[in-house]
Amino acid sequence: MYSISLNKAFYPVIFLLLFFLAFSLMAQPQLTLPEASPEASIVQTIGVSKIKISYHRPAVNERKIWDGLVPYGAVWRAGANENTTIYFSDAVKVEGQDLAAGKYGLHMIPNENEWIIIFSSVNTAWGSYGYSQQEDALRVTVKPETAPFEERLSFRFDNPTNNSVVVALYWEKLRVPFKVELDGYEAVLQSIRQELRGLAQFSWQPWNQAAMYCLQNNTNHQEALQWIERSINMNENLTNLFVKSRLLSQMGNQEEAEKTLKQAWDMAMTASDENQLNQFGYQLLFAGRTDDAIQIFKKNVELHPDSWNVYDSLGEGYVNKGDTKNAIKYYSKALEKVENETQQTRIKKVLKDLKEK
Repeated sequence: MYSISLNKAFYPVIFLLLFFLAFSLMAQPQLTLPEASPEASIVQTIGVSKIKISYHRPAVNERKIWDGLVPYGAVWRAGANENTTIYFSDAVKVEGQDLAAGKYGLHMIPNENEWIIIFSSVNTAWGSYGYSQQEDALRVTVKPETAPFEERLSFRFDNPTNNSVVVALYWEKLRVPFKVELDGYEAVLQSIRQELRGLAQFSWQPWNQAAMYCLQNNTNHQEALQWIERSINMNENLTNLFVKSRLLSQMGNQEEAEKTLKQAWDMAMTASDENQLNQFGYQLLFAGRTDDAIQIFKKNVELHPDSWNVYDSLGEGYVNKGDTKNAIKYYSKALEKVENETQQTRIKKVLKDLKEK
């Protein structure tokens, strides 16, 4: 009978050999194959805020889903594999209840007539196996609805606006919706304030855009007035003077509004830049000052008679005035001069519609 005696000096060598053997077995290449429940994600922008849902999509596969594969009364991961997650870039209201910005684990408790939607502060769980109610950030109760059959689970954003969206889970013959709302204006204003602390602060245009947003939404007037003054101090021009005039008017200061508008008008009477005059004309047009806009467009035609665009704008001014004869006249002039095929097609359609009136 033979026995093998190993020198202790060989032990480290044997250990290394076993380690590399195990590592080589573990490091064998793996094929990429389709997942039973493929990964998916969807993103929706509301104003400047983002909502993102990441999840896996199980299939019905001829199984009983509700109170079968997915039991009633038990916490469910709202998908497959890892827990479904939902991310809000800004604070929101879910079914009227406040929820802070952040990323949450999205779980649900299904029942026949009502569902509980759970937003967990833990977003890294595997399924709902480690779920704890103590970690809930919010729970809301909603009503499920019948819907056309869907083989694979999906999430959708229904009826999005600048301030709200309905998030809905669809699977089998069920739709489970919950409404998400946010203060869209305040989220935009917060974004504007942050951007105006960066590179944008060194140009007049962003300050003008910020004030224009407030003007268009009839909000945040005092700060908007400060923003437009910053723009004017950097580069006084027809665009920002007109925005200031409209802001003042919206705030009820008609005397100062008219004074600022006169300042812009006097500047326009000595201006010669085609684009600047054209933009000023459209500002007047959109503000309902059609006759003033036509006067500016006419001045642009006199200064730039070889530009198709000035005739096009003057034609649009007359359309707004309801003067079809002059609208046809100046659109026809624009068509004679324009070379771009896309613009030719557009102007031809405008003329056709005008002539058929």
